[in-house]
Amino acid sequence: MVDATASFDGNRVAANEASARPMRADQDRWTAAASGGAGLADYIQFCASALFAPAQSASWVNSWAAVTGADMVVATLSRDGRPALSLALEVVRRGPFKVARFAGGRHANGNFAAADPRLLPAIDSPVIHSMFEAIARKRPDIDLISLERLLPDLDGVANPLAALSGFPSPNLALAVDLDGGFDALLSRASGKRKRKKHRSQTRKFEAVGAFRRIEARTREEVDRLLDAFFEMKEVRFAKMGIANVFGDRQVRDFFRALFADALAEEKPPFLLHGLDVAGKLRAVTGSSRSGKRLICEFGAIAEDDLSFTSPGDFLFFDNIQQACELGFDVYDFSVGDEPYKRLWCDIEVQHFEVLAPLTLKGRVLATGLRQGARAKAFIKSNPTIWKLTKMLRRKAAGQAAPAPAEDDN
Repeated sequence: MVDATASFDGNRVAANEASARPMRADQDRWTAAASGGAGLADYIQFCASALFAPAQSASWVNSWAAVTGADMVVATLSRDGRPALSLALEVVRRGPFKVARFAGGRHANGNFAAADPRLLPAIDSPVIHSMFEAIARKRPDIDLISLERLLPDLDGVANPLAALSGFPSPNLALAVDLDGGFDALLSRASGKRKRKKHRSQTRKFEAVGAFRRIEARTREEVDRLLDAFFEMKEVRFAKMGIANVFGDRQVRDFFRALFADALAEEKPPFLLHGLDVAGKLRAVTGSSRSGKRLICEFGAIAEDDLSFTSPGDFLFFDNIQQACELGFDVYDFSVGDEPYKRLWCDIEVQHFEVLAPLTLKGRVLATGLRQGARAKAFIKSNPTIWKLTKMLRRKAAGQAAPAPAEDDN
């Protein structure tokens, strides 16, 4: 495996609670400011020239705020009046606490705050703390800033938030190196077996009827693919015995707006693909573009008479092949360590998380979240315990047998 996180200190687990060190003289050139939702206009303008991950893009943040009515706070760090780093966060209630997090919550993965890469080398922990202090002044009701699933770097640029005290995310992210093209990839990843399986799947689909891979290019196609995806996920999560994170109407409306609005751009930053067999969608993936990286944000399969043919695996084969043809360097399966991803992947990405308490209540919550992350990491790193955990969840949901493991994004 390629170690994508050699520079990240995975032993740092303390919350981001230490007070900022005395400011150096040159740090007088830095200013930090925070505003409410009105600051989104400036954030969108900054993103026009900034580096950011898909979930921190102007389209993602603006769609989330518009569709869900999220309570937004925008903090910006500037050097000599020039924006260098900006955080667009939503404020949510978590029991008795108020938490500022990336817009979209757990739907936001592989996070990297909008930044001017030319100014990033000068950003350190004290100036980032000044951003958090600006948020605390603007919103004294916020107890904790929780920045989860952060990328260690983006396009080779180190994440400035790694300068803070953080800890590893409990879930790995997996990706595929596309160097050399699709044939070269298959030569490294059991290509003979993959091609044989793909041909066998093709014959099985042809026996049922016509089949085709679809890319949504109209709003009607976006709705059709997302309708199928949401239904697939509802069935899947019910069988797994876990909450459906796509079940909320506002979340569904957000994704409809995100993928539909992306069609207006010359190179849509968000893409939907589906496998249609005999007039029915059997697998769906939602992806994002991030530089030379194509990211699978989510995927699902229909649990029907063709689920035994692994339609999700078939669609991934075609998606990865096209990613190679389009010149992408990496196909990113995003968060989650699953067997079907391991069949392809040769890159492990260890995301990290930063907790910045702003109140005494926030310190209490940060402690609990750190302990919870440790527990999750322990469970998921132990195959026996993780298998038992999933079995107990299924039994609680009334499912005796495991469901196909192709769509756990």
